[in-house]
Formats: sequence, structure tokens, C-alpha cells
Amino acid sequence: MTTAGSAPTPGTILHLREQGFRVVATDIDPAAPGLYLADRGYLVPAGDSEAFLPRMRALCASEGAVAIVPLVDEELVPVGDLAEDGLSVMLPRPGFVATCLDKYVLMRALDAAGIGIPRTWAASEPPPADVAAGEPGGFVVKPRSGRGSRGVQIVESLADVPAAVAASGYGADELIVQERVTGPEFTVSVVVWRDGGVQAVVPKEVLLKQGVTKYAVTRRHAEVERTCRAVQSALRADGPFNVQLCLDTQGRPRVFEINPRFSSTAALTVAAGVDEVAGLLRQAVADGPRLTDTWREGVTMVRRWADEFVSEEEFASHGLTPDPAAPRVARGNDPAPPVPSVDPVSGVAVRSR
Repeated sequence: MTTAGSAPTPGTILHLREQGFRVVATDIDPAAPGLYLADRGYLVPAGDSEAFLPRMRALCASEGAVAIVPLVDEELVPVGDLAEDGLSVMLPRPGFVATCLDKYVLMRALDAAGIGIPRTWAASEPPPADVAAGEPGGFVVKPRSGRGSRGVQIVESLADVPAAVAASGYGADELIVQERVTGPEFTVSVVVWRDGGVQAVVPKEVLLKQGVTKYAVTRRHAEVERTCRAVQSALRADGPFNVQLCLDTQGRPRVFEINPRFSSTAALTVAAGVDEVAGLLRQAVADGPRLTDTWREGVTMVRRWADEFVSEEEFASHGLTPDPAAPRVARGNDPAPPVPSVDPVSGVAVRSR
């Protein structure tokens, strides 16, 4: 499991271990808490580095991995190559992943399939003729690729778009403009695997979002569920994905983004009764049973910091330290040993002199 420093990942690691899985965690940051809560933790280069895939391939081979769960956008395309090594890559099919990682391409594909979206155009293009200069909710200017609401700007009118583009640090062809839909927002877990059958759809209404969803509640909504099933039917993800949408003034779902991976709110899906990560892992590596679309409405997630406690021996067993630059305290009269640091490219520990 990658992205051990993401807020929800440590909880997922602990849950999988409780379910009987041996979990190896990776991250680029030695302070990522999930590294110390997994059975083994390793540092890796960034997902968009050329060194990332060779490092992951070597780790999977040395650890005897049978599956990999990538959780951050930069890794999703390269990690797909590990399927050639016989690993189950817990992602949708590569074509779906590529489509979702380009928001402009995704919006065009959804629109062509008759799935509701906000009116969307590239910032380098003129707006559609039917877009008013001052839509009630304003407009969203955001990068065609990216995550965690990075680079997203909200403007009141079309007249404000050029200034937002100029201030963004991106070229106009790297940005899209969307009509801002201001109704209730949903983040939806769509549980599906390689046979293409949708096993469960769990909508969660977002109560507070700050980059990632902080508070959310499971909520049944027939049109939201129908829309998410239509995405699978039209684009054939054949793997887990997360739909983000808002309801317009007429209560119709408008999809504004799809994450082609497990949702950051997968823990809420589990709490509601659908164990999407462990369930799909069992199907991928051990012919596990299909999940059922049976879950509880009204389960609310309160995302918080949590303290975990392990023995010092277990904490030190990975050969990592959360602050490799800090001096170690010597015991007795012994001199402090050299502190391991990590080569940022290879991810391999090296010792300072």
C-alpha cells in the first residue's frame, strides 16, 4: 500500500492487518505514520520520478507481494506496469485511469455518454454560447490534472477568468473552466472488479471538505447511484473508483471529477458495511466472494488525528527514522552512531559521515 502519509492510509493499513493481510507500506516521507504501522515500511521516490517504478518493482519482488494498492495520482499510471509481473494492481483498467487523470478528457467522455456534468471548457477556448457571463454559482478554474483541490480557484464571472488563469502559474491549455454547481456534494465509492459487475455504490454526502473530505455521511440517493452505475457501463472502469458530484438546482447529479482509485473516504464505506478494500483484495488474490450492496445510511465520518502505540522494537524494525536529519542521543558514554538519511532519487538509506 502506497501513500502511507495520507490521513486515511494508516487506518486502512491497520484494518487490513486485522483482516489477516500482511501489509508493506511505502511513502516518500520518513515521517509518514503508516510506514511504522505496517508489517514493513519503505521509502520510495516520488511517483512521477523515473526511479519510482524500478524501486517499486524491486520491493514487490523482495517482499513477495501479490497485490498493490496505489492511492495517489502520480503513481497510478506507472504502477499499472506491475501487472506484467503478475501482481494484482488494485486500480481500474489503464484506459479508464488515463481518462480520469485528464479532467478535460473525462468531461468530454462523460458528456458524450449522456452523463450529467457541469458545463466545461478549456481555458484556452471561448466559453460555450449558452454560458452566461454571470452564472449564479460563478465558475471554477482548475488544472486539467492534479489532486487535493490544488490550484483550484473560484471566480464570480467570466470576466474574472483571464486574471485567474494569469495568476494560476499554469498555461491556459493546462486549465479548465467549469460552471460551479452549488448543490449538495457527494463523494461516492463505486465497488467493481474485473468482471465489470457493480457490486456496491455507496454515496456519501460531504459535510466539510478541506482538500480532502473531513466530514461526510452515508446517504441513499437513487439518481446519484444511477449516475455512478452509468459511469461504469459507459467507460468500463472494471476496478474501484470514486465519483465526485454535486446536485444542481433541479436535484440532478453533475459529475465534476472521478478518482480512478479507492476513495479517501473508503473507511466510511467500510463502517457502513461494505469492506471495499479488503473485499476486492480477496477477490483479486484468493477468489473471495463478491460484496453485496447492503449498507447503512446515516453513518457519519469525523476525520481526526489518532494516536497509535507500538513497542520500540517494532517501531525501529523497519530501519527508518521519522527525522533522519536529527542527531541521535547517545547512551551512556557511547558516541552517537551516524544517522541514516535517504537518497531522494533511489529511496535507499545512506549514512552520513
